[in-house]
Amino acid sequence: MTKTELEDTYRGYIACLNRQDWADLGRFVDDGAVHNGRRLGLAGYVAMLERDFDEIPDLHFNVLMLVADPPYLACRLQFDCRPKAQFLGLDVNGRRISFAENVIYEFRGGRIVEVWSVIDKSAIEAQLASGN
Repeated sequence: MTKTELEDTYRGYIACLNRQDWADLGRFVDDGAVHNGRRLGLAGYVAMLERDFDEIPDLHFNVLMLVADPPYLACRLQFDCRPKAQFLGLDVNGRRISFAENVIYEFRGGRIVEVWSVIDKSAIEAQLASGN
């Protein structure tokens, strides 16, 4: 894939997530997908996302930065949402929080085969501590 094709594929993936179109996710995620070292496969990946959207009903993926170097793509995602209860072990309980996630993806055959993700938990902790 070229850089442009990879970026376009990724933006299609993000649109798929935001639509919660799990039936179409297989176009973007490989059957053997690995997330942070755990082999989830497509079914496990869908289950992870369904759980995320259940716990955070207003979840929306916003692309802030995108860098493609095939077969890898790095992205900084921004979130502004209200998790219903706990999130990352923190008692959020419906409070609005904003945070970023830095993610690196490896693509093979036009689909995501591996994901490395780090969420800025300290930004959430700071918001909860300040009452904002």
